[in-house]
Amino acid sequence: MSRRSSTGLLMGAALLSLAFAGSAFGQESPHRATVFAAAKDLQPKVVAWRRDIHQHPELGNREFRTSALVAEHLRALGYEVKTGVAHTGVVATLKGGKPGGVVALRADMDALPVEEKTGLPFASKVVGEYNGQPTPVMHACGHDAHVAILMGAAEVLAGMREDIAGTVVLIFQPAEEGPPPGEDGGAAMMIAEGALANPKPGAIFGLHVSPGDVGAIAYRSGPMMAAADSYEIRIKGKQTHGARPWDGIDLASLSAEIVQAFNQIAARRLDVARSPTVITVAVIQSGVRHNIIPEDMMMGGTLRTFDPEMRTATIAQMQAAVDGIVARYGAEGSLTLGGSTPVVSNDADLARLMAPTLLAAASGPVNAETGLITGAEDFADFQAVVPGLFYRLGVGYPPGTNHSPFFTIDEAALEVGVRAQVLTALDYLDQVAAASSD
Repeated sequence: MSRRSSTGLLMGAALLSLAFAGSAFGQESPHRATVFAAAKDLQPKVVAWRRDIHQHPELGNREFRTSALVAEHLRALGYEVKTGVAHTGVVATLKGGKPGGVVALRADMDALPVEEKTGLPFASKVVGEYNGQPTPVMHACGHDAHVAILMGAAEVLAGMREDIAGTVVLIFQPAEEGPPPGEDGGAAMMIAEGALANPKPGAIFGLHVSPGDVGAIAYRSGPMMAAADSYEIRIKGKQTHGARPWDGIDLASLSAEIVQAFNQIAARRLDVARSPTVITVAVIQSGVRHNIIPEDMMMGGTLRTFDPEMRTATIAQMQAAVDGIVARYGAEGSLTLGGSTPVVSNDADLARLMAPTLLAAASGPVNAETGLITGAEDFADFQAVVPGLFYRLGVGYPPGTNHSPFFTIDEAALEVGVRAQVLTALDYLDQVAAASSD
């Protein structure tokens, strides 16, 4: 994956600083009244899109119906549309009526292998395939809302085309939750296939729905969401009768010691005052019968960190713990890391520049100093290439949080999402144009 050069970083920061210092505009964006009216008029369509996508969820790299719906809508609005980016991704470009910079807006499209239990009239009954097994599929993380919001923003922007000072790039991304095993995908693959090139945006914005006051917006400058590493532990022991554990290797007890060791690392061997770190064991697979101690075991989970040095130190301690426990039991085993997502870190100048815009767009409280979030997002990959700002949109307080089978949203928040996406794009481009003319 490409990384911004130090020169590019400095130039981008200088432009943003100049724009911020040179204009107090944003409190009263010249686009505000038009955008608010258009978002309100579009709300029924955005709700309908969201419900349709929610009822027809698709797993990562399999978003065929969703991407076709998106592409058809964008072509009808006059966008230049590329499909098949990173398997099912869509990248669309709208050139404004005035010269200027380039800005990108992003939405993720994939659902999760979760059985829906919301009881909604448009609840998913879809069954897909995950890890080779049939599984129910649900938009349990709100990506249906993200797609509908950006489709609505696309329509508002198309209607204001002559007033746009530059170019808007829309990125509809597959596989944010991770591609299927053995496949590439997500933000990194979209970048590799040119989603941020020709034209290259000067900034990128994205949002994520989450429990909170309806229409509230939360973000922070700098690190906001954790880096995520998946890991897998494979252990080989010695099979024996469950009544004679001394004749074999008790993998259940071995796994319990690894769980306890990981908990001890996170709670007692890391400086919790320096940076939050989470080690979770989420999978333990072994055995087929109550009276047979098995030969093989697989454990898996996730590591969440905000500090690169602490991440390296934590991985080393996890490896040492596994090696030591496995050796003491006389087994064989190893820990290997899987996919990794970097920290979502918001560009400081961009966060300051867009503060008035987000305040204007919200219909609820705006928190510009929200706490660190141990969830992860591959929006971070886009931020590694261009300055980015990622923010949370409050959608009420559903019975379950993101990734729960009970997760749902108050659809009134969709209108706020459309406003926020459109205004961040337009106000950013206006700021860049103003800075360029100084």
